[in-house]
Amino acid sequence: MSAAQTHDQMNRSNRSGRTSSTHELLTTSVLTAVGTAALVGIHHRYRKQQHPDASLQDYVDGIRTQLQALSAAPVSTPKLSRLRYACEQAAVTWKQAYHAVGDDKSNTPDFAAVHTTTMLARPVSWVSGVASLPKDQATSGQSEHDFGVVGIDADRQIVWQTTMPERVHDIVVQPLPINVSEAQTQHSTVDQRRDVVVMGRRPSERFWVLNTSNGQVQHAITADVDRHFYGHACYSLDGSLLYVTENDTVSLAGKIGIYDANDAYQKVAEFDSYGIGPHELIMHPDSETLVIANGGIKTEQASREELNLDTMRPSLVYLNRHDGTLLEQVTPEHNQMSVRHLAMHDDGTVMIGIQFQGEKHINVPLVLTHKRGDASFTPLTMPNNQWQRFHQYIASVAVDSERNLLCVTTPIGGCAAIYDLHTRELIDDVNLPDCAGASVLASSSASMSTIDKHTEPTGFIVSDGQGQLTALKVTVLPEVKSNVDDVEPHERIIKDSQLHMMSFDNHLQAL
Repeated sequence: MSAAQTHDQMNRSNRSGRTSSTHELLTTSVLTAVGTAALVGIHHRYRKQQHPDASLQDYVDGIRTQLQALSAAPVSTPKLSRLRYACEQAAVTWKQAYHAVGDDKSNTPDFAAVHTTTMLARPVSWVSGVASLPKDQATSGQSEHDFGVVGIDADRQIVWQTTMPERVHDIVVQPLPINVSEAQTQHSTVDQRRDVVVMGRRPSERFWVLNTSNGQVQHAITADVDRHFYGHACYSLDGSLLYVTENDTVSLAGKIGIYDANDAYQKVAEFDSYGIGPHELIMHPDSETLVIANGGIKTEQASREELNLDTMRPSLVYLNRHDGTLLEQVTPEHNQMSVRHLAMHDDGTVMIGIQFQGEKHINVPLVLTHKRGDASFTPLTMPNNQWQRFHQYIASVAVDSERNLLCVTTPIGGCAAIYDLHTRELIDDVNLPDCAGASVLASSSASMSTIDKHTEPTGFIVSDGQGQLTALKVTVLPEVKSNVDDVEPHERIIKDSQLHMMSFDNHLQAL
């Protein structure tokens, strides 16, 4: 056989192989399409039995949502991780088709109509309020709202999401039992016994108690007559009592309501807040003292209108948590510096975020600290004293006591800033439009040595209204000196954002 004949025969063989491969590919594609259509048809039939309004368009919308989330992920985000997360969500949706949405065993009869929980089997690291859930994930009975609460894992992915009948504000996680060791906290059985309290946005007459591990609503609490909540709460350090900022809608005096966590959160007492408009409150490390931010602003029932901006009297108050005795009260330098948001350092220093209600041109410090016994507040340092950078409003403060770092956020100013509490100076601020929630970004391993923890990049997680969960990592770099007079800055902030198809609300809380 000649070389030409051999070459011609090889070409015919290759064409035949390609034809056979193409035929096999087409056959596989057709069978895959038919099989997928059959599975969707079967699934849709069972789904219609639980949700009469379900349509095939829901499958298209669901796929589109996941593709948008996948394409929107930053280049540094592993695509396989995003794909795995999407598959897990699909598995949950399939499972839900065979179970009624209202399988909640709560004694409250309308829970099934108000709260729907979607859950993935992964540990939760943070909990956040959500001002806008994805529309395709809201059930047909909840078309009038898309508010909710979500549990977030260490990879900043959504573990569970629970719909809410109104917009929420503060998220308060029940402390671990004092007798639980660090080793025991690695087991999910400990977390399953913990509650997370979700406060309605002020002025609200409700708060809810959820299970941290799965987001299921355990209790829905309604305010007493002539009371409404101001959106914040805190637990006693043993987790047995919940303290809630409230308003007397008749006298407009601030109140602190006390609720028994061991008795279905029944209200057991009430103290004076020694001010007007109490907002955030926290527990002192001594476990005996409540620290309260009296914003000083009068509001009537079911209204956010400020009634006394010219005569407001904000203050920071220390109360005995057992009997409500006033221990200390401190006022800021300007009467329109509304004391709003707080965080507690392990050494007992209170971190304070201010909302200034005065004229826009007035420049006042917006991030302060105070320790019991101090006669006045101490502001942190702002380069060139340019506090206008924060547009007169601090939305959240979060402190890392171990590394002496403080994070503050301002949605109006569109940035998050991190302070070094050793020097009380600003490390840097990062542009993050509409950011509000802030919490400590935990170390990747609880078993790390102290040296490893201090050399590992650390920082904070910040949420925003555009759907981003951003890790702000403070990295300590080797100090470089060309001579004894040269000192180079050795901190920097690394920004890493992950996008979700939802709008995160004001506060974010770590477990």
